[in-house]
Amino acid sequence: QIQLTESGGGLVQPGGSLRLSCSASGTVSNIYITGWYRQLPGKEQRELVATITRLGAKKYRDSLEGRFTISRDAAKSTVYLQMNNLKPEDTAVYYCNTNSNIGTTWGQGIQVTISS
Repeated sequence: QIQLTESGGGLVQPGGSLRLSCSASGTVSNIYITGWYRQLPGKEQRELVATITRLGAKKYRDSLEGRFTISRDAAKSTVYLQMNNLKPEDTAVYYCNTNSNIGTTWGQGIQVTISS
């Protein structure tokens, strides 16, 4: 089993920055890709924000690349999402997600609110 714990969310003014963390525990050696997704207010679907593979290959939602950066610290089994120049439309619940040979795991989600 894999457990994910997200942290780093909160309220920030437009133009500000936040860094989200996703710490994994359990059978982390089986994780081959970790991603951040978000669920915008009033939307049912979660949308992809960014992913990073075990080998460090990164992928971003086109509209977010340049403002968001995904990275990982393998020694800490933690994946980060650095979010810069935040906009009100980035307000969402952000979820961490992993895929491994035992399936898909989701974190509990963390609220990010951009407001003045």
